[in-house]
Amino acid sequence: MIADSNGNLNPTVPEDLFHTTLTVVDYHADTSGSTRDVHVLGTHTNLAAAKAFALMTLKLLGYDAEDFDEYTTRVDTAAEDWTHGDGVMVYAKAPKGQEFLVSLDTKPNTESLPAHPLGDTLLLPEGHDHLHYVLHNRTDYNQDKSGAYQTTEILGCYVLRDQALAAAKEALREARLEYAQYDEREEEPEAEWPFGEDVVVHAVAQTGENYTVAVKTVPGAHKIHGKAH
Repeated sequence: MIADSNGNLNPTVPEDLFHTTLTVVDYHADTSGSTRDVHVLGTHTNLAAAKAFALMTLKLLGYDAEDFDEYTTRVDTAAEDWTHGDGVMVYAKAPKGQEFLVSLDTKPNTESLPAHPLGDTLLLPEGHDHLHYVLHNRTDYNQDKSGAYQTTEILGCYVLRDQALAAAKEALREARLEYAQYDEREEEPEAEWPFGEDVVVHAVAQTGENYTVAVKTVPGAHKIHGKAH
């Protein structure tokens, strides 16, 4: 907290945010590894808190280490033996083949969201208990014809869903005429929309890469990937 000239305490605004993400690769449904889903599970204002949170996220989703055929964490593995990527904190493989990767991603606090004075999370306005995340996915069929070569980037996080939807629609709009195909969701829900209920924009580049921009939430991640579901 920072005091102003009148002695009033104002929340600080962190320069960066530390997001914990979950990637689920469903090798049971598709052995190529192209069926995958990425969600944000939490956001913290410092790296230490994000790391601690990442190590417990699968438990928060209802899982125990015994639920997996393989379960390993970055802190329990020597650096030279870790094969799951620099940002990955937890790797788990389910009996049916699904892989769960819990990772950290540092992004600028572009919306100037304030830090909570009593912890390592953000201070959200009254009546709001979660953020809406804009996620940009790129599938490069030139690298792998099966679609398994995918990258996902967090473009921003917003308190209001309307703000997130507006940001998602702007993400690719400026270059929309350069794409071989460009689809933008106008209304929700839309039964004939074939690109996924969270997806707002879908585009295909002239060179064949596929892009989606989606709006997702932490409750949505628990609903889809929690053990109870």
